[in-house]
Amino acid sequence: MTDVLQAHNVTKRFGGLLAVHDVNFTIPEGSIVSLIGPNGAGKTTFFNIIAGIYDPTGGEIRFRGTRVIARTRRAWIEPLLWVLPALVVGVGTWIVGQSGVDDLVVALGIFLSVVALMIAMVIGVARPPAYNRFLGRFGVFRSARPNDMVVAGLGRTFQNIRLFQNMTAVDNVLVGMHCRLKATWIDALLSTPRDRREEAQARERALELLDLADLRDRAGELAKNLPYGDQRRLEIARALGSNPVLLLLDEPTAGMNPRETGDLTKLIGRLRHDLGLTILLIEHDMRVVMGISDRVTVLDHGERIAEGTPDEVRRDPKVIEAYLGSPAS
Repeated sequence: MTDVLQAHNVTKRFGGLLAVHDVNFTIPEGSIVSLIGPNGAGKTTFFNIIAGIYDPTGGEIRFRGTRVIARTRRAWIEPLLWVLPALVVGVGTWIVGQSGVDDLVVALGIFLSVVALMIAMVIGVARPPAYNRFLGRFGVFRSARPNDMVVAGLGRTFQNIRLFQNMTAVDNVLVGMHCRLKATWIDALLSTPRDRREEAQARERALELLDLADLRDRAGELAKNLPYGDQRRLEIARALGSNPVLLLLDEPTAGMNPRETGDLTKLIGRLRHDLGLTILLIEHDMRVVMGISDRVTVLDHGERIAEGTPDEVRRDPKVIEAYLGSPAS
């Protein structure tokens, strides 16, 4: 079985606070892995590193065999590459100007120099894959951003629900599908057949995902009007819209009653069975963790203190001490 994600010696400092320390972690393809630990153990920080929100202070993360997250290297070269095309055009314009050519030609050269600089900076902000490969030839490595990780195949939910509250359920899922759509802004502006066809296909797929989350009959309701448990499932459906390979769930059952918790646990199982997803979740409800996980990793004070099957972790003395405290002497 191959690993979807590999974290090697990942460390994260916030000033003097060591939030994550030298963590090694793998997620096998097709598995459900839980990350647990007491409050302040570093679980959400580690999640945010995987998702590209935080750069690690040390270590690296490989996703589907490719290094995607690590400390940025030789980034000072990148701004030089942005100004290089404009500089070449500007120098060429100056040389031509010295030969006494028409002022209109010089003005055109200056205009092209400005355009070249603007195009280079736009590409630097958009960071298409070809641009990142180009940087690699100069030894430049930039750690992946959240949008890069989504495009690579990672989806996630949040500990606190982050839906678009004034959009309908189906529109929330459509937003999640945006990075997979191929129609351009020109297609949208002209309402081309390609744009209309893709929009219809996307809406059909969004309804399928809502059906999977048992929300098909709520498709036209505003997200803010949905019950709490439905909002949790809608956030998962939106994450599925980007067609992820790895799904990160940050405390998905937080605040749910036992019935809602049971329904969501069944949904997580269906995601693995029906869609073939690999799932990593942070969860405080040990009944959920022990009932659904193939493997459990335990963090405490930013360090990995245990890892194994649910039964092995449940009996580990270090885990018991982390949750219950050491016995009085």
